[in-house]
Amino acid sequence: MTTGAGPEYDDTAIRFLEALWGEGYLSPGGSEEVDRVVEGLHLEAKHILDIGCGAGGITLHLVRRHGAGRVTGYDVEAPVILAARQRASRSDMADRLDFVLGAPGALPFVDAQFDMVFSKDAILHVPDKDALFTEVFRVLKPGGVFAASDWLIGHDGQPSAEMIAYVAAEGLSFSMASPARYRLAMERAGFTDISISDRNGWYRTAARAELDRLKGPLYGSVCAAVGKEYVDKNIRTWEAMQKVLDSGEHRPTHLRAWKPGR
Repeated sequence: MTTGAGPEYDDTAIRFLEALWGEGYLSPGGSEEVDRVVEGLHLEAKHILDIGCGAGGITLHLVRRHGAGRVTGYDVEAPVILAARQRASRSDMADRLDFVLGAPGALPFVDAQFDMVFSKDAILHVPDKDALFTEVFRVLKPGGVFAASDWLIGHDGQPSAEMIAYVAAEGLSFSMASPARYRLAMERAGFTDISISDRNGWYRTAARAELDRLKGPLYGSVCAAVGKEYVDKNIRTWEAMQKVLDSGEHRPTHLRAWKPGR
């Protein structure tokens, strides 16, 4: 999910990322990493909001694998919402899925609408973490849970030259913040029982494997799908990302917090 005026995740980006991460997935780890984010939670019959739903693979997985009663996918980019709706229409779970295209800012949902708010590697695109977590808190029912994964930076203050180079290589609207900054925003919103779990070690290894696949067995097929120039650019991006993963500055992280209530 991004906040720019034009789509950052267009059809080419969707095809590329799905080739790397699996059909319907625009962030790493596939269904296994989603399962880790929601581990120990009971999703059966719950109404879940998926913020930054992308191409809908995760949204569908939360219903099919975890028994969610209904999942509402939300994103600010038209191409991914279209892809998600098409994927839902081809599934046998369409009556338990809906997808909402919205503008950046306040969430277009009523107070206390959802049992759970989920997000996978999307909040890094939102500059105002305080405003976002205030909105997440608002749309959760009392006793509801926020469970997410996101890409964080390991510190406050000026990013390193390597991080600046990596973000420039991505060319996306990244607004990365530290674990301390996320915790503060969640506390200010009213959340309790906040947990923050670092995933740098996992993705440091996984990203290296992704890069090896891009350079090797995937190279020909992905070039055929999106073009050699696009693939070569992303290989350079992955090489830049590997540097900040190895240094520990880029810190994929799991987040969980609760809205007090019943």
